Amino acid sequence: MPNINRLAQAVRATGGTVVWIQTAYTDETLTSWSTLYDMVGSKGAEKRKRSLSVGGKGYDLWPDLKVEAADLIVEKMRYSAFIQGSSDLAAVLQARGLDTLLITGTVTNVCCESTARDAMMLNYKVVMITDGNAAVTDEDHNAALANFYLTFGDIMSTDFAIERLKRNVQKGLAAAE
Repeated sequence: MPNINRLAQAVRATGGTVVWIQTAYTDETLTSWSTLYDMVGSKGAEKRKRSLSVGGKGYDLWPDLKVEAADLIVEKMRYSAFIQGSSDLAAVLQARGLDTLLITGTVTNVCCESTARDAMMLNYKVVMITDGNAAVTDEDHNAALANFYLTFGDIMSTDFAIERLKRNVQKGLAAAE
């Protein structure tokens, strides 16, 4: 959590936009994403509904995150925030002319990696923050980062990303240069 908050502050301080993503359950996904619910069964579906419905612990942003009024919050309905029917994230980013994403969150090898891969395939420059993502195991986390780095984008530590943001602002460069 501290790394995510430090990075968010650095993004704001260097003129970037912080976007928080919330995963939301909707009854509509029982039909449009029925494969997931078939895989997790009725107990898994009930747990997902309870956790990811508005007001559920899985829906709410983690209380230690330092969300500011100027930050954006986008709801998503799938693992990837970019896949059709999941969210309006692409439209939100395009409306602001944003083309570079720094990905943090959980779970590295599920939601974070899915969103990051899809973003790259939609022509965004994408960096996964190595110490700003978490998975169930270190092996899962590291494998996801290695897979992403090999084909889809870059990986950086929080400190390195913050250094790059500050350096690029001083040089008048865009975030990804």
